[in-house]
Amino acid sequence: MLIDLFSLQQTYNQQRIMLCFNGPLTKSLIEEIGNALRNYMKLENATPSSSMDVFGAYIEMTQNIRHYAARKGWSDNEASATVVIARDTEGRYAVMAGNIIDRADGADLTACVQQLAALDKAELKARYKEQLRKPRGEGSTSGAGLGLIDLARKASEPLACSLQMLEDGRAFFSIRVVM
Repeated sequence: MLIDLFSLQQTYNQQRIMLCFNGPLTKSLIEEIGNALRNYMKLENATPSSSMDVFGAYIEMTQNIRHYAARKGWSDNEASATVVIARDTEGRYAVMAGNIIDRADGADLTACVQQLAALDKAELKARYKEQLRKPRGEGSTSGAGLGLIDLARKASEPLACSLQMLEDGRAFFSIRVVM
């Protein structure tokens, strides 16, 4: 099979996609893509704060995907994800990630993202502080949602997400944060 790479390149250019990855996310791959992202941001002459925010969002999203698959006991192939980093017409960076999750988890996560998207900056700050004070259960493997709240706090517009149902009882969850 021969893929029309020129058309793909044109699509990426039109949508201002800087970096795109699709496949299993291993720890070393997350690190390598992160290094490439840092270098790309440097070439773009991004401000240090923009670079840190974009890199932080990328790390938060990809590590969440990896940790989720590990908790589920899924193989690397099941831990597959799609990650896209693009610039919008206003020069802001959009970090997007998507992966397969259980439908129930997807519904819960979608509701959480929608709740956060409805909050203003002061409410997000209060939610973050409230979450910090909550005791974590013994053996908890999660950061209690702090990462997601922090993404919403740093974003320049409300978080956005989608959930597409699959036939096997799972769903594909996508999230976008604009910095």
